[in-house]
Amino acid sequence: MDPDGGVAEDALARLREICLALPDAYEEAAWVGRRWRVRDKTFAHVVTVVDGRPPAFAKVIGHDGPATVVTFRSAGEELQALCRAGHPFFRAGWGRDVVGMYLDDATDWGEVAELMTESFCVMAPTRLRDRVDRPAE
Repeated sequence: MDPDGGVAEDALARLREICLALPDAYEEAAWVGRRWRVRDKTFAHVVTVVDGRPPAFAKVIGHDGPATVVTFRSAGEELQALCRAGHPFFRAGWGRDVVGMYLDDATDWGEVAELMTESFCVMAPTRLRDRVDRPAE
């Protein structure tokens, strides 16, 4: 398997640009796919499911792929709304605050940037969160 775990190059490049723009964020290989972290906490993880592998992701999306998905953190009302929204979102089968999103030709990359920024803010210490430009609520 390639070092990016078979993740679609375009999705990986776009996520890399979004995630690495956040303060002190870094990228690394995950057990499968790629992940972005702040300190030692993962705020985004991208994987492509092919032929039912990796099985944990195939199970949670309900099919054997191919499908490229990103999982991330959310909180509060946004978490509840994303979990109820349906495609392209899904509730991950792990972690109380983990949500997933299908990435495909219809993906709104502006929305992905907002979601990755919010995920970062859920996981980052206050000092780093305060350095992130976020829209007023």
